[in-house]
Amino acid sequence: MAGATGFVCTSLAVVTLLVWCRAQSSTRSYGPVFEEQPVHTLFPEGSAEEKVTLTCRARASPPATYRWKMNGTELKMEPDSRYRLVAGDLVISNPVKAKDAGSYQCVASNSRGTVVSREASLRFGFLQEFSAEERDPVKITEGWGVMFACSPPPHYPGLSYRWLLNEFPNFIPADGRRFVSQTTGNLYIAKTEASDLGNYSCFATSHIDFITKSVFSKFSRLSLAAEDARQYAPSIKARFPADTYALAGQMVTLECFAFGNPVPRIKWRKLDGSQSSKWIGSEPLLQIQDVGFEDEGTYECEAENIKGRDTYQGRIIIQAQPEWLKVITDTEADIGSDLRWSCAAAGKPRPAVRWLRDGQPLTSQNRIEVSGGELRFSKLVLEDSGMYQCVAENKHGTVYASAELTVQALAPDFRLNPVKRLIPAARSGKVIIPCQPRAAPKATVLWTKGTELLTNSSRVTITTDGTLILQNISKSDEGKYTCFAENFMGKANSTGILSVRDATKITLAPSSADINVGENLTLQCHASHDPTMDLTFTWSLDDFPIDFDKSEGHYRRASVKEAVGDLSISNAQLKHSGRYTCTAQTVVDSASESATLTVRGPPGPPGGVVVRDVGDTTVLLSWSRGFDNHSPIARYLVEARTLLSSTWKQMRTNPVNIEGNAETAQVVNLIPWMDYEFRVLASNILGVGEPSLPSSKIRTKEAAPTVAPSGLSGGGGAPNELIINWTPTLRDYQNGDGFGYILSFRKKGTQGWLTARVPHAESLHYVYRNESIGPYTPFEVKIKAYNRKGEGPESLTAIVYSAEEEPKVAPFRVTAKAVLSSEMDVSWEPIEQGDMTGVLLGYEIRYWKDGDKEEAADRVRTAGLVTSAHVTGLNPNTKYHVSVRAYNRAGTGPPSPSTNITTTKPPPKRPPGNISWTFSGSTVTIKWDPVVAKADESAVTGYKMLYRQDSHSAPTLYLASKSRIDIPVPEDFTHAFVQIRVTGPGGDGIPAEVHILRNSGTSMMVEDSVTRPVPHAVIVTTNSLVMVALISYLEL
Repeated sequence: MAGATGFVCTSLAVVTLLVWCRAQSSTRSYGPVFEEQPVHTLFPEGSAEEKVTLTCRARASPPATYRWKMNGTELKMEPDSRYRLVAGDLVISNPVKAKDAGSYQCVASNSRGTVVSREASLRFGFLQEFSAEERDPVKITEGWGVMFACSPPPHYPGLSYRWLLNEFPNFIPADGRRFVSQTTGNLYIAKTEASDLGNYSCFATSHIDFITKSVFSKFSRLSLAAEDARQYAPSIKARFPADTYALAGQMVTLECFAFGNPVPRIKWRKLDGSQSSKWIGSEPLLQIQDVGFEDEGTYECEAENIKGRDTYQGRIIIQAQPEWLKVITDTEADIGSDLRWSCAAAGKPRPAVRWLRDGQPLTSQNRIEVSGGELRFSKLVLEDSGMYQCVAENKHGTVYASAELTVQALAPDFRLNPVKRLIPAARSGKVIIPCQPRAAPKATVLWTKGTELLTNSSRVTITTDGTLILQNISKSDEGKYTCFAENFMGKANSTGILSVRDATKITLAPSSADINVGENLTLQCHASHDPTMDLTFTWSLDDFPIDFDKSEGHYRRASVKEAVGDLSISNAQLKHSGRYTCTAQTVVDSASESATLTVRGPPGPPGGVVVRDVGDTTVLLSWSRGFDNHSPIARYLVEARTLLSSTWKQMRTNPVNIEGNAETAQVVNLIPWMDYEFRVLASNILGVGEPSLPSSKIRTKEAAPTVAPSGLSGGGGAPNELIINWTPTLRDYQNGDGFGYILSFRKKGTQGWLTARVPHAESLHYVYRNESIGPYTPFEVKIKAYNRKGEGPESLTAIVYSAEEEPKVAPFRVTAKAVLSSEMDVSWEPIEQGDMTGVLLGYEIRYWKDGDKEEAADRVRTAGLVTSAHVTGLNPNTKYHVSVRAYNRAGTGPPSPSTNITTTKPPPKRPPGNISWTFSGSTVTIKWDPVVAKADESAVTGYKMLYRQDSHSAPTLYLASKSRIDIPVPEDFTHAFVQIRVTGPGGDGIPAEVHILRNSGTSMMVEDSVTRPVPHAVIVTTNSLVMVALISYLEL
């Protein structure tokens, strides 16, 4: 017999001993596991690339070797072959479609087994030239629709299509009137126009990786016969298939395009469901991203114009590639045991499942049973070890799941799981001593205490897995306990010592309690224990341990004393209701006591909301009662939301107040033809509870509109036109499909009404043209909405005027007066309102230099009824011609007789110079050289001086008629800043700026003489000076 943790290798089976010894080696061997597998490859014919590489790499110990199969047949890697291996990759030199197109698989092997990769196809992409035959010309009546067939040349894979008009690169845009099918390449024109005349060529492009190739067809000429202006109903010409098959996760595109005059609008709907948020694209296309099984169903394309509608329907059928639901995993099993492996895959059509062992098909035989996704082994033998693969496949693809089976034969070994050396146990308690040696097959187990062989009795139990259980322990049970394990490979044993301690007891148990949500509570728990051991307390709620660190502050320990394990509950919530168990525990035993906590709160969510009896404005809801959370339900509330808003809103119900014992209610005042979801909330005296899950989406039935369109107005436009505008009706008020507007209008004062139907909810104006409509004629207008269920109420009558006419009368008595050298004031007598056939918006002043044409005139517009304007930005000393016109929304009227004006000369450019000053008591006298105007400058009539004590004081403006000025100053005056400039009919000149000091009487020019804004200046003069107060900023 070996020692406590020893083992014995006998000569019963040399092979199994070798297997076991190999398992003990430090480097574990394992079968191949793919890290890279070949992928479907598209190789462009005629590519400059001279090779194709299919990747394959597997992790394995010892390293794997590789082979490749093409169409199920192993490839020969001969020295002069075009095939060669680079690591695990297959490299094909100078690939040729006739020889190399096909399905490839990589086979990886080592001493542990063999696996095969997924299949990868190698296909060759190509695009041939269009036929060289001339294409027939097409002749069609202008206004009718036409289709040009593309008839693309042989190609692989698919192409993208565009059409040329007359020459490259004049591509035809997809603008709603014209459409290029990306399925057939055909060009459709819904309604031909004169601009469509020309030569057409189909332009097809192939995209393979980074290689793009394009070809174009011979041109086909379109000629147009005399225009047929008649309108006609839509006729759908480009149709999607009756059945469209798509794989889940892909994008689906449906095409629909119609001929018609006017050009039809295209709308899409799903007949057996609502529109998905995954719908994208423009009118002729419906694209569904990441399509799923919920998108399966019947779809309708509707083409509509004012003359009628046409519809077409087809189905989308969703299928899916195989996808694993359950896979096999690496397994170690004992020799002689049974094993059941299973794998399962989803897909549509349902995938078929087969099994491979070391790359070869596996079928039922002897001890092995194969049944679909089930693989069963009876009495495993070493030869069953190897690599296994479960393969699921349907017509859309194949998936592989791999795992290694290792069959073990081992003598008992306690080194990893010895019997615990010291085994403490509580007096009167129970102790469990496992015996779990590593062994294959399973070992037979015996237990001894000292030299006594233990057998099952009222206090002693040896379980089938070899575990020893002692109950009602006393001091006499102390001693050495040894587990002996044996199988046909050998024997081993392991020993531990049992030590008996005092039992742990609960001395103060928690008490049951009843509280409301948000209240606090402490559950008490005290215990006694063996003083030689540590005591710990744990708490559980409904048998789930409480994690104090993740309790969000609701739970904490109320005491740090070792024998006290009180639990404090803060801000109790409904989820804290239940059975609390306090457990006092040492390493040898534990004691537990429980109490029930009831937390009262608002009701839980009702369940199973079902919508029935759907009408146009009502539905009937039913639901099941939720938890009352220990406080009776008083009433229910119903909320709803529409697809137009994610916000839940409380709804009106019948009865208005839904009692707490009710489980049905009618929802009223709903919007017809609207998608709704409903939910129900329960309330009691403690508040409103959580809402139910939303009901399934429903759409109320259609009804005639109940609200008249708003915002009725109009006006403007071309002569002989009446333009009527309104605010498009929101989806909430349309009440049904086929929505549009009915307009009624008549000339004010007449009896009969004219009517017009305007389809489409998005429409917002209507233009009525008639030669008999005079300018600015008042019309009475009213509007109502209609849909497939009928017509709605009419709006109030509004007065809308027909298009205005430009003013026919010119303003008179126009006068212009020069102001400074670059400004003038213009005034005139207004025209009479009775002379207008429209609303006067204002006047337009036109002015131009003498010698220029009036067409080059500058313009200034006034608003309203003002009869004067101030014009700036003129050139000095320049003669201008000025005229005035009235204007309204239709344009400007005739000009007034022009008047002339000449702007004044500009002020002198030279600033005053040679500035000096002298002080005399409380006065400073400032002098400067007079400025003499040149011939091209306006006369000097005086001077302006801005005086400022310092940078913080308010400035004072002085006006002088001569080149000197006296200014009073305070006794403590030390310095000041002064600006001096000329003034005259042409305005103010450039300033000279000086800094005056009391102890200096000479001119000190300030370097920065740039004009600066001056706040709140005061102008002071005496005798020859004028005093003026300036309130706003004055700029010198």
